[in-house]
Amino acid sequence: MIITKTPFRMSFFGGGTDMESFFNKYGGSVLSTTIDKYCYVNVRHLPRFFDYTSELGYSKIERVKDVEDIQHPLIRNAMKMLDMREIRLTYEADLPARSGLGTSSSFAVGMLNAFYALKGKYVDKKRLADEAIYLERVLCDEAGGWQDQIAASFGGLNRINFSRDGYEVLPVIISPERKQQLSDNLMMFFTGFTRLSSEVQKSNAAAGDRTAQLREMLTLVDEAEKILVDKNTDLDDFGRLLDRTWKLKRQCGSAVTTDGIDSLYERGLSAGALGGKLLGAGGGGFLLFYVRLEDQAAVRQAMSNLLYVPFDFENDGTQVIYYAPESYVPIAPHRIKR
Repeated sequence: MIITKTPFRMSFFGGGTDMESFFNKYGGSVLSTTIDKYCYVNVRHLPRFFDYTSELGYSKIERVKDVEDIQHPLIRNAMKMLDMREIRLTYEADLPARSGLGTSSSFAVGMLNAFYALKGKYVDKKRLADEAIYLERVLCDEAGGWQDQIAASFGGLNRINFSRDGYEVLPVIISPERKQQLSDNLMMFFTGFTRLSSEVQKSNAAAGDRTAQLREMLTLVDEAEKILVDKNTDLDDFGRLLDRTWKLKRQCGSAVTTDGIDSLYERGLSAGALGGKLLGAGGGGFLLFYVRLEDQAAVRQAMSNLLYVPFDFENDGTQVIYYAPESYVPIAPHRIKR
C-alpha cells in the first residue's frame, strides 16, 4: 500500500503567463506558494476476489474490468500511461475540488507519485511535474497552464519562470520571520462557488486577446518579488500589488468574476483589506485578502457569511508518507477469470 500527500497551491502573481501559447512568445513567470492543505492518494493492488479488476474512489466509486471503462479522465489516462493494472485507488482532500487551488493538478502529481512508488520506483520532482503536465494538457486535453503541477510537485514559496526552453523553479529567499509575517497577513475565504478551471480558461480565451493584460501582469512578478526579498520594503505593498493584479485579471474575460464575487471583494477592502484576489482561473472558489493584523477581526466580520479557512505555508511538495511494497505478479488479461 502507498499513500501520498500533495499540497495545494496559492498563486499570487503571473497567473495566465504560464500558458504555453503565451510564454512561448513573451516568456512567463509566476509567484506562488504551496499551503498546508493537501490531497491524499492511497493506492494498492486489488486482491483477485472480485468480478472487477480495479476500484476507484473519489467523489464517486467506480468498479471496472477494463481501464478503458474508467470514467475519470485523469485516472484512466494515468493508468494507461504507466501501465497500471488491478488497483484500488482512493482520493481524499482537505479542500473541495474546483476551488482555484490547483486541486486537479495536485491529484495528478500525487497519483503519479503513488503509481511509481507502487512499482517500486523513485521519481524526482521535476519528472513528476513534467509527466503531470503531459497527463493533463496532452492526454486529457485540458486547457490551462503549467504552474499548478510544478508547484504541487516542488512545494514551497517560489518564482517559476517559463520560456520556450521549459521552466525553472527559483525559491524566494526571505527570512523565516518575514515569510511568517506574509502568511499571518493573508486571509482566505471560501465563496462556495466552483467551476472547472479548464472551462474558465476556454471561456476567457474566447473572449478576445488578453496579451496586453498578461504582459503587464508579468511585470508585477518582478515587483512582488522585490517587495518580498527587500527587508527594508514595507510588506504591506505586497497587498496593494495584489489589488492591482486582480484588477488586471478581471479584464481577462467575463468568466473571471461575477457580480457577487466583486461585491464580496469590495466588502473586504472596505473592512480594511489592502488588496486581494480570487484564486485560480476564476468563476468562484477562494477569495484571498492581504490584511494587517489589527484589521483582521473587521474583515472576518465583513465576511461572516463565508467560511474562513486558516492556513500556513508549506515547503515539501508531494511526498510518499506511507510505503509498504507488495508483491505483484501481473496476469495476462486473457487469463484473468472473474
